[in-house]
Order: sequence, then structure tokens, then C-alpha cells
Amino acid sequence: MRTKNWAALGAAALLALTLAGCGGSAETADDSGGGTASEPIGKDTIAPVTMSANDLQGARVELVVGQVLNINTDSLAVDSYAGEVADPGIAEFTPGRVGDSAEFNPGVTALSPGSTEVTMTNEQGGIQPLTFTVEVTERD
Repeated sequence: MRTKNWAALGAAALLALTLAGCGGSAETADDSGGGTASEPIGKDTIAPVTMSANDLQGARVELVVGQVLNINTDSLAVDSYAGEVADPGIAEFTPGRVGDSAEFNPGVTALSPGSTEVTMTNEQGGIQPLTFTVEVTERD
């Protein structure tokens, strides 16, 4: 019986040491390549802008380079919209799609500074084309 107690105590000590070794800091390498910085992971991530397709007609959408406009299609299928960007050097349209277990909204990705018009049409017909302007600025 005494051997079982020592074995259990040893296993508990080993588990404690293992878990203590997993509790390192969340520091990341700094930009100079040496040492670490205490900045959070994902510091350069830009949050997307989400707008309803119903609110885009005639709108002016401001994005920064690398930012995405996520377009909520409301009651219409996410893959029913096609899009055309007047200046594909400034922004890029990504059609919506349905995956195995998820739906992905259509969107517009800001590529470089400038202003361009985006026109979206719906394959289901009966809906006038949506035309809006995307203005892209440089990141700070």
C-alpha cells in the first residue's frame, strides 16, 4: 500500500513540473531580430469592416491597405453576388461561397491607396446592381 502512495505522489510531482514548464510568457520576437518584445501576438491585425449589402448603394467605404470589407448579404445567398472593381490595383472583390460547414460572405480587400468604384450584381435577378466607392488609405 505504501508503494502505491509513493507512486501517486511521484506522478503528481511529475505532472506539476510538466505543467509549470508550460506556463511560459507570451512574448514575441521584436522587429530587430534579437530579444523579445512584450507586444501582443497579432498586433498588426486589422479588423474587417462589416456592412449590409442593403446599406452599400451609393455609400463611400473607407478602408486601410490590407483591410477587408465583409458584406452581409442578409436573406440572399452569400454566393449569389458577383462583383467588379473599376481599378483592381486598389481593391479586389472576393465572391461569397458555401463550404462544407460554413458560409463565407463576399468581400472587398483594400490593396493600395486610392479610390475605386465597386459594382455588385445578384444572380437571382430582380435586384438592381449595387454601386459604391471604396477609398483606401495607407496604414499608420
